[in-house]
Amino acid sequence: MDKNYEKYSDEELIVRLRDGESAITDYIMDKYKNLVRSKAKSMYILGADREDLIQEGMIGLFKAVRDYDTGRDASFFTFADLCVSRQMYTAVQAAGRQKHTPLNTYISLYGGGGENDSSGHDEDWELIDSVVSVSEKNPEELLIDRENVEILEKIIEKELSSFEKQVLDLYLTGMKYSQIARVLGRDDKSTDNALQRIKSKLKKAIIK
Repeated sequence: MDKNYEKYSDEELIVRLRDGESAITDYIMDKYKNLVRSKAKSMYILGADREDLIQEGMIGLFKAVRDYDTGRDASFFTFADLCVSRQMYTAVQAAGRQKHTPLNTYISLYGGGGENDSSGHDEDWELIDSVVSVSEKNPEELLIDRENVEILEKIIEKELSSFEKQVLDLYLTGMKYSQIARVLGRDDKSTDNALQRIKSKLKKAIIK
């Protein structure tokens, strides 16, 4: 049997795996380990331990290999991306993380918008346009930024619903609203609406 797996699509390999070619599992796990590491790096902003996240991500990847249905699901990559992200975020929630934004970062409140998505909204909406490392700032700026973040954390805790907090958490990792929807098991429209509500609530609270 041909073991040169690089020649075949993921979907073709999954079919062969289902037929009993178990070595394909190791190949796919190795192929997508960098996807897991990349996601762990972005999820790290939520306060989780990166090595723990990598471990959880590999579990999510294994579940993707185990559960992928070539006749039902989208591409394997899309399915694996979802499974890895969902596994990591579930682990972050289970760890009982208290903060919604870490104190060692500064959230820009007014930045440029990004490209429009199909619903007509800015995909990268301006309220939280970027997360800037404090290492780039002088002590005076750092003090102001810490105060801003503390204020934002209090507003987030008071003003946002549980779902909106989840959406904000995942948005801060760099996910687009469509990816967030898949991770949280919600439709695109409700997730996009949540982003718009977050934007409105935070802006209203900031300018009081």
